[in-house]
Amino acid sequence: MARGLKKHLKRLNAPSHWMLDKLGGAFAPKPSSGPHKARECLPLILILRNRLKYALTYREVQSILMQRHIQVDGKVRTDKTYPAGFMDIISIPKTGENYRLLYDTKGRFRLHAVRDEDAKYKLCKVRSVQFGQKGIPYLNTYDGRTIRYPDPLIKANDTIKLDLETYKIVDFIKFDVGNVIMVTGGRNTGRVGVIKNREKHKGTFETIHVEDAQGHQFATRLGNVFTIGKGTKPWVSLPKGKGIKLTIIEEQRKRDAAAQAAAKA
Repeated sequence: MARGLKKHLKRLNAPSHWMLDKLGGAFAPKPSSGPHKARECLPLILILRNRLKYALTYREVQSILMQRHIQVDGKVRTDKTYPAGFMDIISIPKTGENYRLLYDTKGRFRLHAVRDEDAKYKLCKVRSVQFGQKGIPYLNTYDGRTIRYPDPLIKANDTIKLDLETYKIVDFIKFDVGNVIMVTGGRNTGRVGVIKNREKHKGTFETIHVEDAQGHQFATRLGNVFTIGKGTKPWVSLPKGKGIKLTIIEEQRKRDAAAQAAAKA
């Protein structure tokens, strides 16, 4: 019998949003256990080698990390398969670059460059609020954090704004109709819109109806929704496209227009 965790991951079993080529070897980097699920994260090696192109090989990634150049959420990480996930801040102090991991409308991770002041905080979705020993209240976030003595108004599914220097809650957003959200799971992953209404179903999944900036409406499960701002103003800058999903025809037109503009230039 196999004991413990699997140590390997085959290339064909890797999540498709990592965008690994099928013939680039038999194996893929298996994410370490960490704050994000294995299929909802991007290991550091893929960020440095495949996305940012700072390294060509596994070994080069290793040497960059071992020189302690890479920080995730303000902490140096040296594990090449450390799972960075949604809303995480990847900082490279040597080059002065900061990136926030967000989804594009195709459900793929996008390294969205942010300014230094934006890299000082992150948004965390609250999983649950409980009482610990001696009646001390604490909350759990989507990225495995436990924060004691939160504001009593904060409940499950709300979003907190976390200062990455002090790890204190600076502000929070209630999960309410009229607030702007980003979808983090399902086929609408990466879409941004405003909550229109919330359908409660006893004993099964709650459904959230969302309308994006162009007036398109769609529905998703409560667990896939991450509030990113009060009203229609998001608290984090969004990647190109602003979370609006285009139809295939609209995408084709956009590509044709870009090609024509390039030809004229």
